[in-house]
Amino acid sequence: MQADSRLLAQGIQPRYTGILDAFTKITRAEGLLGLWKGVGPNAQRAFLVNMGELTCYDQAKHFIIRKQISDDNLYAHTLASVASGLCATTLSCPADVIKTRMMNQGLEAKALYRNSYDCLVKTVKHEGLTALWKGFLPTWARLGPWQFVFWVSYEKLRQASGISSF
Repeated sequence: MQADSRLLAQGIQPRYTGILDAFTKITRAEGLLGLWKGVGPNAQRAFLVNMGELTCYDQAKHFIIRKQISDDNLYAHTLASVASGLCATTLSCPADVIKTRMMNQGLEAKALYRNSYDCLVKTVKHEGLTALWKGFLPTWARLGPWQFVFWVSYEKLRQASGISSF
């Protein structure tokens, strides 16, 4: 359904009228396992986002405090969350580009890409390495505020519970 949004923009009827229609049509055409089609690329992307945000936040926060840029306060948490968002976006953007291209090619008999690896190779070969970071700023604009809200809330809850950050 997400990939079908491009069809609406072109004035073409989408494949599904709603979630139940999608569920029914997919199960009939592809079986129950068809509902999990595409879970691999999504899991890879989720892994990269979480790896970027979780590892970077603590490292950035400890660096900021250790170098006396700031004490363990809102300013340090804000700086560390910005770094976390940048890191998560940098790591996940290539996976987003590949996943989006795979989703948008549809199920036509003459698919442009055979699999995610083929999409990666063709993208880099024809558009260059930087093509993997297309949409970086919009992705960061989406991840950045989330990182700020998440990490500042986390720190406030941590402080309220009396758990030390070091």
